[in-house]
Amino acid sequence: MYGWRGTILRVDLTREEIIKQPLSEAVARDFIGGRGLNSKTLFDEVKPGTDPLGPGNVLCLAPGPLTGTPLSLTSRLEVSTLSPYSGILGDGNVGGSFATFLKWAGYDQIVITGKADTPKYLWIDNGNVELKDASHLWGKTTWETTDILQEMYGEDVSVACIGQAGENLVRFASTIVDKYSSAARGSGAVWGSKNLKAIAVRGTSGVELARPEEFLQLAQEDNSFFVRDHMQHNVIAVYGTHIGMMSWWPGYRYFEKYLSAEQIPPALTPEAWKKYEIGRAGCYDCPVRCKNVFRIPAGRRAGEEGGALEFECIMCLGTNCGIQDPIAIMEMENLADAYGMDVIGLGNTIAFAKDLYHRGIITDKDTGGLSLDWEDADSQIELIHRTALREGFGNLIAEGLYSLGKIIGRGAMDYCYHVKGLSRGPHPAGLFALAHATSTRGADHLRGRSWAYGENDPEIFPILIETGMLPPQMSQDPVTGLTISERATTLTDAIGRCKGAVNSWAAAVPLVWKYPLWDGLAKLLSLATGFEFDAAKLEEAADRIYTLERAFNVRQGVTRKHDWLPQKPEVKGTPQGEEERKEHAEMLTEYYRVHGYDLKTGIPTRERLKLLGLKSVADELETHPDPYPEWDGPPLWPLERYPHGGRRA
Repeated sequence: MYGWRGTILRVDLTREEIIKQPLSEAVARDFIGGRGLNSKTLFDEVKPGTDPLGPGNVLCLAPGPLTGTPLSLTSRLEVSTLSPYSGILGDGNVGGSFATFLKWAGYDQIVITGKADTPKYLWIDNGNVELKDASHLWGKTTWETTDILQEMYGEDVSVACIGQAGENLVRFASTIVDKYSSAARGSGAVWGSKNLKAIAVRGTSGVELARPEEFLQLAQEDNSFFVRDHMQHNVIAVYGTHIGMMSWWPGYRYFEKYLSAEQIPPALTPEAWKKYEIGRAGCYDCPVRCKNVFRIPAGRRAGEEGGALEFECIMCLGTNCGIQDPIAIMEMENLADAYGMDVIGLGNTIAFAKDLYHRGIITDKDTGGLSLDWEDADSQIELIHRTALREGFGNLIAEGLYSLGKIIGRGAMDYCYHVKGLSRGPHPAGLFALAHATSTRGADHLRGRSWAYGENDPEIFPILIETGMLPPQMSQDPVTGLTISERATTLTDAIGRCKGAVNSWAAAVPLVWKYPLWDGLAKLLSLATGFEFDAAKLEEAADRIYTLERAFNVRQGVTRKHDWLPQKPEVKGTPQGEEERKEHAEMLTEYYRVHGYDLKTGIPTRERLKLLGLKSVADELETHPDPYPEWDGPPLWPLERYPHGGRRA
C-alpha cells in the first residue's frame, strides 16, 4: 500500500503473542487512519460492560497515512482506549517522534489486548518485534524509563511509556512520549493495568508514496506557509500556547472567575515566561517548533530542565489552583511528565478539592493535615507526589474529579463541574459550550474546536468567508459551523496531523483546507495513497468516524441527558440558569438534527448509520441490552462501575 504501510501490529499480552495483520484497503479508505482506525477497533472489540482496567479492554496506538511523509506537522499519534477516567471513549493525541518512527518501522496501528503476568515492554526494530521483561523499569519515572531504553537501543529510538501514576492506576494517568509529550484521557492507567510499561520503536524504512514528486511539491508549498505566516512564525513559534494566557480567559480558583488579559499576573504573561526559556523544540521535522525548553532557576529543583509547558498546565495547575509562582508551576509540570499524569485532569481535580476545602466540605481530617490553601504551592507539590503514588489524600485525588465528589459526599457534587466525568468550567450556553457538551470524549477543547473558527475573532472570520476560505454557512448557522469544525479536527486526527495546522483556516491554501474545504486534503491523500479521494468522500469519512464514536458511547450508556452543561449552584433554577438551559436545549436539538441523531435520545438513527455504511452498528444499537440497567446516573463512572480504588498491591 502507498501512504499506509499495510500492517497492523497486534499484541496479545496474555498469550505473549505478536501477530502482523494486513490492513484492509476498505477499512483504510473508510476510516483513513489514526483516530479513525482506533475508534473502529474499539467499537468492534470492546464490549459493553468491559472494565477499563480489566484485561478485556483494548489499547490502540495509530499514526496517520500522512505521518512520516514530507508533509510537515504530521508526527501525531492517536492513543485510544475505553477510558478509566470517564467510562466512555478515551483518546489522546500526542506528538514527538513516535508516530513517525512507527510508520517508518512499517505499521499503521498497534492493537494491545489482554494482560501480562509480569511487567513487559515492547521493542520494535523495524520488522523485528519482541516482548521483553520490564521488571528493571517498573517503578521508574517516564524520564528514567526513556533514558534507560535509549541507552540500551540508541538515541534514534522513540519511547512511549508510563510512570508510577500509570502503574498505580491513577485514572487520569497519561501515555508519555519522548519525556515531554502527553496523550491524556486515562490511557496511562490502562497500560498499567495490562502490566505494559513501555514501547520503544526504531523505524528506518520510510513511507512509499503513489505519486511522490507531485506530493513533494504540494508539501513544500504547505511547509513554506508555516515558515512565513505571521501567526505561526512570529507568535506560535515564539510563545507557543502561552499566548492563551492573554486571549483564552484562564480560570482562577476553580473557575471562581475567568481572568482577562488585564488580570493575568505579570509573572505568568507570555513574555515573562521567556526568561526561563533556554530553547525551542517541536515534534519530528516540524518547522514551527511551538514548545519551550526551560530551566528552573531556583528552589529545590534548581537547574532541572523541562519542556512543552503549555497553557493548560499554567491554568489548571497554576491559576485555577490559586498558584501564581512560575517556578512552582515549572516544578509541577515536570512532576506531571515524569510521573505520567494529565495536567488538566490533575490540576482541575486538585482545584475542585481546594474549592471544597474552602467551603468546609473537605477538612484537615480528610487531607491528613495537608493544607489545601489556594496559595500554598509547597503543599500542592506534595499532593502531586501523593497522587501519583496513591498515598494518603492523594489516593482520592487519583480517582479523578467526579469520583472524588461522589466519595466525599456532603454536597460536594453540587460543585463538581464536568461533562461525562471530564472537568469543565461552568460556562454559559453557546457554541463553545455546545462543543464541550457533545464531544465524543467528554468535555473537550480539541474536538469541536469552535473557538478556532471566528466565535472569538470577529475581524478575521468574515474575511475568511468572503475570500472563500470558509463556507458561508459557518457564519449563517453556528451548529453547522461546529459540525464543519468537528470534521476538520476528526480528519486531522485521522491523517496524523497537528491541530496547530487547523488553527489557521488559511494554513494550507491551496492545500488542506481550501474551500470547498476538503479539496486540498483530498488531493494530498490521493497523491500519497493512490486512491482517489474527493471532498465528499472525506466529509463522509469524518462523519463516519464521529458517528461511530457516538455509537460507542451510546453502548456505554450515553444519551441526551449527558450532553448537558454544569452550572454553579447559585445559577441553577434562577431565570438566568433556566434561560441558559433553554438556549442550550434548542442548540442541542438542532445539533442532533444536523448530525442525524434521534432528537429525544441523541442516539444516531438507523437511516443515518446506513448512509454512512454502518448498518451493522445500527443493528447492534437496536439489540444490545443496557449493560447497567440499575444505574440511572451518568454513563459513569469508575467509582460505581469499576470500584478498584486505592493503590494496587
